[in-house]
Amino acid sequence: MRHLRKRSFRLAGHRTSVALEAEFWVVLEELAAQRGQSLAALVAGVDAARPMPDLPLASALRVHALAHAGEQKAG
Repeated sequence: MRHLRKRSFRLAGHRTSVALEAEFWVVLEELAAQRGQSLAALVAGVDAARPMPDLPLASALRVHALAHAGEQKAG
């Protein structure tokens, strides 16, 4: 699990931790900066927009980061 970086956030009034590979955090931080929001706000937005509440937040964040990276590559 060393290759994963854990970050903690407050979502819906409770603290939660998410572990992702460093490369995903880089993409998510860049996306948050482009949108003029904090990483915590971006994570909260992804959390709120999950189409399936039982989908792990880490998975939703990875998919979100990949979608953004794909848009950047295509654009």
